[in-house]
Amino acid sequence: MARQLIVEVDDATARELEAVAPTRARKRSEFLRQALRRALDATQEQRMEDAYARQPDDAEAFFDPEAWEARPARPGKRRP
Repeated sequence: MARQLIVEVDDATARELEAVAPTRARKRSEFLRQALRRALDATQEQRMEDAYARQPDDAEAFFDPEAWEARPARPGKRRP
């Protein structure tokens, strides 16, 4: 389901947007969707970076190749 949003921008921003994504060509909505997606992705990346800065990975597990190797399933246990 798609939602329609109404966004107000200043005149200078509106002129710049019109120059790169004219209304008649239907490029404006796609341009704004892509810009919004990039901004949301960047925000999520920053949050993840901040979380790792607050609680970094365990250095021993990071450098221990066995911590990253697939371990054999125990008898009687099924792996998904």
